[in-house]
Amino acid sequence: MRTHTTTAATTAATTTAATEGTIAAVRNLGILAHVDAGKTTVTERILYLTGTTHKRGEVHDGTTVTDCHPQERERGITIFAAAVSCAWAGHRINLIDTPGHVDFADEVERSLRVLDGAVAVFDAVAGVEPQSESVWRQAERHGVPRIAFVNKLDRAGADLDTAVADIRERLHPRPLAVHLPIGAEESFTGVVDLVRLRALTWDDDGTLHEGPVPAGLEAVAAERRRALEEAVAELHPDALEEFCAHAALGADTLTAALRDLTRTGEAVVVLCGSAYRNRGIEPLLDAAVAYLPSPLDVPPTRSADRTQQREADPRQPLTALAFKVTAAPTGRLTHLRLYAGTLHKGDTVLDTTTGRRERVARILTDLAHRHTETDSARAGDIVAVVGPKHTRVGATLCDAEHPIVLEAPVSAEPVVTVAVEARRTADTDKLAAALARLAEEDPSLRVATDPETGQRTLSGLGELHLEVAVEKVRREAGVEAVVGRPRVALREALVEGVTGFTYRHAKQDGGAGQFAHLVLDVHPLPEDAEEGFAFTSTVTGGRVPREYVQAVEAGCRDALTEGPLGGHPVTGVAVTLTDGATHPKDSSELAFRTAARLGVREALRASRMHLLEPLAEVSVTVPEDALGAVLGDLAARRGHVRATEPGPGTTAQVSALVPLAELFGYAGRLRGRTQGRGTFTTRPAGYAPAG
Repeated sequence: MRTHTTTAATTAATTTAATEGTIAAVRNLGILAHVDAGKTTVTERILYLTGTTHKRGEVHDGTTVTDCHPQERERGITIFAAAVSCAWAGHRINLIDTPGHVDFADEVERSLRVLDGAVAVFDAVAGVEPQSESVWRQAERHGVPRIAFVNKLDRAGADLDTAVADIRERLHPRPLAVHLPIGAEESFTGVVDLVRLRALTWDDDGTLHEGPVPAGLEAVAAERRRALEEAVAELHPDALEEFCAHAALGADTLTAALRDLTRTGEAVVVLCGSAYRNRGIEPLLDAAVAYLPSPLDVPPTRSADRTQQREADPRQPLTALAFKVTAAPTGRLTHLRLYAGTLHKGDTVLDTTTGRRERVARILTDLAHRHTETDSARAGDIVAVVGPKHTRVGATLCDAEHPIVLEAPVSAEPVVTVAVEARRTADTDKLAAALARLAEEDPSLRVATDPETGQRTLSGLGELHLEVAVEKVRREAGVEAVVGRPRVALREALVEGVTGFTYRHAKQDGGAGQFAHLVLDVHPLPEDAEEGFAFTSTVTGGRVPREYVQAVEAGCRDALTEGPLGGHPVTGVAVTLTDGATHPKDSSELAFRTAARLGVREALRASRMHLLEPLAEVSVTVPEDALGAVLGDLAARRGHVRATEPGPGTTAQVSALVPLAELFGYAGRLRGRTQGRGTFTTRPAGYAPAG
């Protein structure tokens, strides 16, 4: 009889292998795209095919799972990033459907912070649209590997080759198309999989059939496959070795090389289909599993100060990042990405941002607004938890014995402000509480009270952003809010400064006095400067001690919070401390900081300044017969038209730079001038002198 002895080492090795196998089967993915490219429809088809839902949700019917908020269903766009979990081919996929409108770009930013990979969806007719480019760059900045899905191949004017060329020219990756469409426009029925040289076709009901390449496409498919092999061999050493030896690449080698190139960002795999007609989703899921990374394939997460790192291992100390908070009146959900360790229901964790200990009462897996309770979560998971009361977006939750602070997502600075007050005085406190909840959920919304007028203000990333926020207050808090005309965030900039500006601060009021003497040069910064303020000191001989120099820099920064033209923040200023003097008893850091603040403000009054206003890059798609009216309206709004090009069908696309303050109410004006057929998108484009 044979006996089997299990040693501790064998058990540990088996456990480790099982753990790594489980985590290797996880994919944390985002769906990224421009408005109306089909992100939400792609997500809905994924949920249906994976058996997560039993009915296909439709955006136009308001029956989608991820666009579950009433405002999303009414407006037909994604506003809030929604997480869902599903399973495919033995893998667990945690999917986040992100907004495509620029006003909600901060939702995309927070999602990308916790994702390992992404699917970028493009419209086969429109190609790379403005927000497609924006979210692509966001993913690039976070180092998130992507695959591309060219959607809507069934539309008139759809062309895969044109979309791939657009991706190459505007996004600058190396796009590698692994699909060849079967049929075009209305007759689009499937694709040729160039990796395995097979045809995938779909019936009208979405049933998938696999078969040989159609006779009429064999030559084209062979040519495309050869071009794909050559492109991959050029980029991948192992593929090049096999290509040189056999003059061809096997399907397995090609798949492995595409996986490596995707994860390093050297190339982007491009697939195609029509999500609305249920064509192309199965190969998209297969590609996401095959090419995009698991939590084990990405580098270990590191602390904000780069001194600690944690592997994606359930046995390491718990490390999780809160990337979304849903603060409803009925309860509070904190959405977490677990980078290391295991979290159990009932655990007490440390919030290193606040120093508080928080108890996790429940752990939930996401399906947008519906949740399933589970007893634990482990490294690589994305879950929601109930219990933490003070945890904010960007907070790190960890093991109290092994504290760590992860780098938080960076929130965009708001550029549009409105005054908000309750219609009824009795609702003032309810409005304040509702606005505080909004800011807790969305860090890109800022709530403040104007010290001069006493008005409560709400600031955000755009007009639609604020409109959605105020409507949310009305619906969820039952408060009717009165909104004033939006005000944009102006800046003041230095045009011509002063040299040798002397400021003497002397104050004597009975006790220890204050004395500081400064000589400052105040000049504009170069236009290409990365920061809006620079400080240097050329003082020698100890005339101003080092600790006082630091106080002078702090005082200069204080002075730039309010400029002389209208109390707006000042940017583009270089201050040099050239000389100074101290008093043996009355000089102090406070005295020098005060002197710097007051001195720089006087220097700015003596300088030549101008006012800056935020600009928006506007992309307008209009019928050709309305082009003249639209161009005239943009000119009336002080817009600078940069390009006018033919668009899909009988439309034209206009690109212009327009002062943000002039865009309020533009949506209604555009609809009126184009009989509802015109659309536009905007994105921030920096500041320019107000005209």
